[in-house]
Amino acid sequence: MQVHRLNLAPLAAAVLLACTGLAQASSHREAPFITTAPKVDATDFYMFRSYEDGRKDYVTMIANYQPLQAAYGGPNYFAMDPNALYEIHIDNNGDAKEDLTFQFRFNNSLGAAGKGFALPIGGKNIPIPLVQKGQVAGVRDGNLNLTESFGVSLVRGDRRTGTAMPLTNLANGSTNFDKPVDNIGVKTIPDYPGYADQHIYSVNIPGCDMPAKLFVGQRKDAFAVNLGVIFDLVNAPVDVITNPALIGAAQNTIDDANVTTLALEVHRSCLTRGDDVIGGWTTASLRQSRLLNATPPSGHQTSEKVGGGWVQVSRLGMPLVNELVIGLPDKDKFNASSPTGDAQFIDYVTHPSLPALLEIALALPGTAPTNFPRFDLVTTFLTGIKGVNQPKNVVGSEMLRLNTAIEPVRFDQQNRLGLVGNILAGGSDNAGYPNGRRPKDDVVDISLVAVMGGLCVANGNANALGFGMDCNPGKVPLGATSFKLHDAVDQAVVPLLSKFPYLFTPIAGSK
Repeated sequence: MQVHRLNLAPLAAAVLLACTGLAQASSHREAPFITTAPKVDATDFYMFRSYEDGRKDYVTMIANYQPLQAAYGGPNYFAMDPNALYEIHIDNNGDAKEDLTFQFRFNNSLGAAGKGFALPIGGKNIPIPLVQKGQVAGVRDGNLNLTESFGVSLVRGDRRTGTAMPLTNLANGSTNFDKPVDNIGVKTIPDYPGYADQHIYSVNIPGCDMPAKLFVGQRKDAFAVNLGVIFDLVNAPVDVITNPALIGAAQNTIDDANVTTLALEVHRSCLTRGDDVIGGWTTASLRQSRLLNATPPSGHQTSEKVGGGWVQVSRLGMPLVNELVIGLPDKDKFNASSPTGDAQFIDYVTHPSLPALLEIALALPGTAPTNFPRFDLVTTFLTGIKGVNQPKNVVGSEMLRLNTAIEPVRFDQQNRLGLVGNILAGGSDNAGYPNGRRPKDDVVDISLVAVMGGLCVANGNANALGFGMDCNPGKVPLGATSFKLHDAVDQAVVPLLSKFPYLFTPIAGSK
């Protein structure tokens, strides 16, 4: 078993946000380059057994992109990039390499045969400046001046050299799918939930006997965070983090933001291979070269020509890793890396700097665990927990890991602290983070407990939980207090759906 690299990450990261009293963004503008390319900036990745009635044998994967979308962000809103490659990867044998990759490519077209809709103005036909010319209600509505469509391919084996085959629409055999326009407002789209539901497709996946579901479109951001306070040297009172009564006391500052969701629901038998545990992560890539045109022709997105091979610029598996664990000089490098290369980031995991930064900012010396190297975090977040979500032949690497054999839990019965809450409270919810990730899982609070040594204390020297953790609870200064840590933002109150695609209707640009 290779137990090195990276994932003290989600924790180390959150822990320090830990001592804080606030929340953190899962992955929003987390690296220098990605701030220049928001269309390929991944914000969150979810992977869980579906808990919609009648769908428990399916696994839902949700990759969100384009952070902090203001609902009123017209007139162009947040179309996806046709010059980018968006991917969801699955490792189904624990070797840190992708075995299945779902690739998404987009195509954006202007109305009127690519010229854009025009109105007669003083005897001349003048193209309109908006993406719509009237009310929108149906798929590929005639009033849309800009239509987005996409295709999805499944690659088996290496993402660049493996065999690729397209997903097809079960209704008509097409490999082309329409994406709903963003929620412009109630005058343009009076019934946005009904309009968006028309874009949920039943699809055939090559090599899979069970039909899948597919949705791509704008959704309300499901992550809860007090964003500005966190990065202002954790500008909040410290005494709230161990008081359960104060969960929800802090503001979710991105409660009015939308994201763009790529969602797939696939039968678990089509994702596994001799092991119930799968790993997953999402990436986005751009072409290696770009030529900007000083005099672009008429059309849509004609200012650049791209060429060369694909270059990965975004990566996201476990939440919080690049944002709060990886040092500033290596953030772009992490986004360009793959799980097989995570050994290069080992120092950030075994000797994280964030806890020390928090101790300085919050004047709380001596609160960070000193059980170095942090094998309790490696076990929990890097290799998966033995007997829960650790693959049979695991190679330590940073990705979400899900045991597809663990039964899902109904939405109204889910523990917001996921697997950690189940361990500490003796409950019956083993289907949550870090065993995969559901939208309701409060990954910040869970990470705080783990990063500050909570699982090490619970496990004790005698390996009481049977997770194979190698840790010394005597080197966890907070002791049992670490079980109570929270960030004062309540993930459980974020509005969600109880069925696919699970994330809530996006906020409208006008009421």
